[in-house]
Amino acid sequence: MRKLVLVAASVAALAVAGLAAARSSDNGRSVTAVSGTFNATTVGSSQTRTCTTTDGKTIASTKATYTGAASGSADLTGPITLETHSVVNTTDGVGEVDGKLKIAAASGETVAHFATVYDHGNVAGLANGHTDAHAELVGNLSAGFSTTGGFSSGKLGGATSGGSAVELSAGRCAPNSPAQERSDARGTVSAVSATSITVAGLTCTVPASLTAMLQNLNLKVGDRAAIHCTLSGGVTSLTKVETRH
Repeated sequence: MRKLVLVAASVAALAVAGLAAARSSDNGRSVTAVSGTFNATTVGSSQTRTCTTTDGKTIASTKATYTGAASGSADLTGPITLETHSVVNTTDGVGEVDGKLKIAAASGETVAHFATVYDHGNVAGLANGHTDAHAELVGNLSAGFSTTGGFSSGKLGGATSGGSAVELSAGRCAPNSPAQERSDARGTVSAVSATSITVAGLTCTVPASLTAMLQNLNLKVGDRAAIHCTLSGGVTSLTKVETRH
């Protein structure tokens, strides 16, 4: 696991306010300013692993998908999906959030990869991709962010907020103590709710980060499933669930 160290704060946003452009502007094609806003607070899936560094910092690594809606310029208006990987030093409240966003615009799909810095509940960075019209998209991206709540008050181009900077360096990261015990079960679902699930006699608490995912699976008593759980601090928590047919 990489170690995160905050090295600067309140760095100005990147100079490009938000552009959709051809790869070069010297061939007669245009450069056009665009901007949009978005919210993506529905968690489609989420998996988090944590560990503690040798200097006592807790690092949370999360892979998650968030969906919502974007509006603004034509190529930035429509349902939005963000596939993310975040690495956050939760002790100091800093980290990075990277991934890919897709906007299902009326004219076709806009796709961009983004890299942002996380600083105490906010992200800011750069998105780079293309529209369905084969124009390159380059723009600042900023938003409020949490792994359990997704992206709020997001901006692409326009009045995006400035961000911080972090330094990522090699570092040792050991599993949290006490060590987590793993439990798995495959079979018939005998009980399921927003807070717990029981499969083949194993009952696991459902963390908030997996509630939406479990609801989307629409599991019912009598269905077949496989669950994977960890025991930590006396609580057996669900980490993954798979449906079985």
